[in-house]
Amino acid sequence: MQVPLPASNKSIALFSLAVSVVALALKYAAWAVSGSVALYSDAVETIINVVSALAGLWALSVAERPADHNHTYGHYKAEYLSAVAEGTLVLVTALVIGREAVEGLLHPHPTTAPYLGILLNAAATLVNLAWGLTLVQAGRRRRSPALQAGGQHVLSDVWTGAGLVVGMLLIPLTGWIWLDAALAGLIALNVLRVGWEMMRDSIAGLMDEAPSSETLDDIRDIIATNGRGAIEAHDIRTRVVGAITFLEFHLVVPGSMTVEEAHTICDRIEAGLRTRMGDTLVHIHVEPDNMAKHEGIVFWPRPETPETATPAPQVLHASIAPETPGGCPE
Repeated sequence: MQVPLPASNKSIALFSLAVSVVALALKYAAWAVSGSVALYSDAVETIINVVSALAGLWALSVAERPADHNHTYGHYKAEYLSAVAEGTLVLVTALVIGREAVEGLLHPHPTTAPYLGILLNAAATLVNLAWGLTLVQAGRRRRSPALQAGGQHVLSDVWTGAGLVVGMLLIPLTGWIWLDAALAGLIALNVLRVGWEMMRDSIAGLMDEAPSSETLDDIRDIIATNGRGAIEAHDIRTRVVGAITFLEFHLVVPGSMTVEEAHTICDRIEAGLRTRMGDTLVHIHVEPDNMAKHEGIVFWPRPETPETATPAPQVLHASIAPETPGGCPE
């Protein structure tokens, strides 16, 4: 169950804002007709969705700006700032909901028109389910932290909504009016968990945390496949910022190789990386054969006596380089 995607991330953010407003209207109506503490808590959380959608719209607008003299690497990290802000708002919301839950447990009161409230909340849950799946899919495909964070937050509302529907159905059947406040408390705990996960992932992006081992393996495989003619590639470092991958490494070539030949190898590696990884900013520091470390990706077993039939490159390990790498020779 997914919604057709608009063309741009900014259009998605605008649509997300509209969906959040619709869900908020339904949940507010559910609380208004029932007076339920749990449904009130759910509506309060949805207010954060609206605020987060506005923040995401701002972040995507900034992230799409081209690089300038003040931000030579682009504005991609604006998405992480949005996700951190959203996570902070979610944590504050959890505290507000928790306070209402405690008040409801201390002073429980029966709900009115519970079935109508449940029906309205269920409608909002279905809206969130369709849109949450769409956002997560879009965020993964477009490598957008803001879209993924928004989608995960919306999907957390789905689980909350499903639990509320079941729990609220039990109240008129069992007469346990305290269950209303207990459900609000569970909502607060779930919101707290989601907020922490969002902040953790976004802070990792702001701190330039290395990508997953699978991504690193893909990068090494691409370099090994397209780097024939070189001796080795070592000191590989990479980070992913939003939709772009930053990559730098040292490429050792025979000392007798011309600048043009080395440049051709660099171009081939860069083309392979962009084909598989999408937007990629690559810095390659080309070095002569006496700088070989015999680690990382080794293309020749013995640099001084290469055979005519070059064996398959060996991926040994990637190390962290203390130097600041240069670029591919022009």
